[in-house]
Amino acid sequence: MRVNIQTVINRLISPIAKLEQTVDTLKFGHPDTEVTSIVVAFMPTQSVIEQAIQRGANLIIAHEGPFFSHHDDTVLRKDDPVYEEKRRLLESSGIALFRFHDYLHRYTPDGVMEGLLQKLDWMPYVQKHQPAYSILQIPTATLSQIAEHVKRRLGITFVRSHGDRELSCSTIGLLAGYRGGGQNAIPLFEKEELDLVMYGEGPEWETPEYVRDAVYQGRHKALIVLGHAESEEPGMELLANKLTSMYPEVPIHYVKERPIFNIL
Repeated sequence: MRVNIQTVINRLISPIAKLEQTVDTLKFGHPDTEVTSIVVAFMPTQSVIEQAIQRGANLIIAHEGPFFSHHDDTVLRKDDPVYEEKRRLLESSGIALFRFHDYLHRYTPDGVMEGLLQKLDWMPYVQKHQPAYSILQIPTATLSQIAEHVKRRLGITFVRSHGDRELSCSTIGLLAGYRGGGQNAIPLFEKEELDLVMYGEGPEWETPEYVRDAVYQGRHKALIVLGHAESEEPGMELLANKLTSMYPEVPIHYVKERPIFNIL
């Protein structure tokens, strides 16, 4: 059964009412093109694009945009050699690129959060889902034990944390992606009576500084910062698995990038 790019897009966005303002658009390619193979990735890096070419894929579905801006603002980069080389590669390859961000975050539960929870094997511990976060009640473990579990399950070598390594934690607020800012995360400590907040990314002068002062005051609080990609890649891997079930006749490949940061 043949399927074109627009058919795939329509199926992905169909669980959500049409968004009037969204970054989820077809950045390259034509919607009527028949899909031969799909690459799913968190970030459409140049390496991911090249791997898609090698695999014979003609559609990339990526969570983030290709040109280093959430709103795809390329005005300031039109003369930048990195931008130009990447743009030329996409155009010359003929690969279509669809960004799937806003709709996925509006799934119930949030599609990115669902992937993260499944990867962490924490789905049974979910107490409730909210649009920006989930609350979990896990078996009591120390901050250090939780960090080791997270690293092992996500296949990462480090997380950043603040708090007593031996602090016993059971009630966790989990926020995927760029939701670790103070406005989102700080109120949860008291509102949800949390021991631990864990998120992908956020301004370092907000939630981390709140936790620093809370710990200094002797309060039972802790923080784990995963990294933006590390918190959202599992959601895209889950999406690739779902697409395989939706379109068994189309080769689907999940491509995971190497971690962007190294510890020196």
